[in-house]
Amino acid sequence: MLVTGLSLPSTAQKDKRAEGVLDAMSKKYKALNSYQAAFTYKGDGGNYKGDLAVKNNSFRLKLAGQEVFTDGKTMSTYVKETNEVNVQDYDAGEAGDFNPAKIYTIYKQGYNYKFIGEQKQGGQTVEVIELTPEKKNTQITKVQIAVNKKDKTVKSWKITDKSGKVTSYQIDKFTPNVNMPDSYFVFDKTKYPGVEVVDLR
Repeated sequence: MLVTGLSLPSTAQKDKRAEGVLDAMSKKYKALNSYQAAFTYKGDGGNYKGDLAVKNNSFRLKLAGQEVFTDGKTMSTYVKETNEVNVQDYDAGEAGDFNPAKIYTIYKQGYNYKFIGEQKQGGQTVEVIELTPEKKNTQITKVQIAVNKKDKTVKSWKITDKSGKVTSYQIDKFTPNVNMPDSYFVFDKTKYPGVEVVDLR
């Protein structure tokens, strides 16, 4: 009996309880037309406050003196310090696993996951799931996602890379279905006087 237990397919790595939590969270976000989130980023460069807005495949991210705009076709990265913007074709795959518009579905591609347990974060009960990449030798070794048990929104996520460095994102305020025009996700140089545009397309 023990021998057969060892030859279980890799789906055994996908914990049913974890899958239930992740599916409920994914469904919650897919049902939204758009959302905005204020968050705190913690990494080796210190702590920063950031803002994220997502609508379909478009997103706008503001963090640590940079703003990233994408409408799903073009990505513009503005750096406040140099008053410069880099414009390039947007490739969702190239944006990495942590494309903000895809964070809620990454677990479906190339990850094993398990339920770690319940915790309290900011007075709320969260269910913590740990994702580990199926592929060996990836930059990221694990991701922990904390999902609010009550409303299925993501409360925080923590990423550990192969050097052991940990970066985390804590959602401070979440606003669903915000009315944002498509133009909000496109860099408008008229709003940034004297900006230098570097077109990498």
